[in-house]
Amino acid sequence: MSQSDAEIKAILKRTRCIAIVGASMNPVRPSYYVARYLSLKGYRVLPVNPGHAGKPFFGEVVAGSLAEIGAEVDMVDIFRRSEHVPAVVDEALDVCPKLQTVWMQIGVEHAAAAAKAEARGIDVIQNRCPKIEYQRLFGELRMGGFNTGVISSKLP
Repeated sequence: MSQSDAEIKAILKRTRCIAIVGASMNPVRPSYYVARYLSLKGYRVLPVNPGHAGKPFFGEVVAGSLAEIGAEVDMVDIFRRSEHVPAVVDEALDVCPKLQTVWMQIGVEHAAAAAKAEARGIDVIQNRCPKIEYQRLFGELRMGGFNTGVISSKLP
C-alpha cells in the first residue's frame, strides 16, 4: 500500500511513542540520528537492540526486544534487513496492543509481513524514513535535503 502525503502526515501527527527496532548506539548510524531527531520532535523513542539492552539511550533504556518495553507503542520503526521483518512484525502484533503503524526504513520492504499487519488494521509504510517524511511534510527540508540552519547563501 502506498500512502498519500496527507495520510503520512496524519500518521506522524497521531503517533506519540515509537519503538525503534535496530537502534544503534553509534552516532554515525542512521538509526541513531533518526532516534535523536524524533526524540527532539517530542516523540517518546524506545530503542530496541539486544546487543545494547540495558544501556541508556536519549533518556530511555535500550530493550532487548519489543516484549521488554512495557509501554504502549504507537509505531514500530524497523531498522533491520528485510529478511528480519516478519519476526519483528509478528512480535509487534503479539506484544503491542495499541500498535497503529509499522514503518520500514529506506531499503526495507517485506510484502507478506506488510499484508499481515494491514490485515490486522495496522498502517504499513515501507522503504521510507519518518525523519525525512517529517521534515518534508512539516516544512523542515531545505534545498540541500536537510536543515542546515543557514537562511540563505545569497547576499542581501
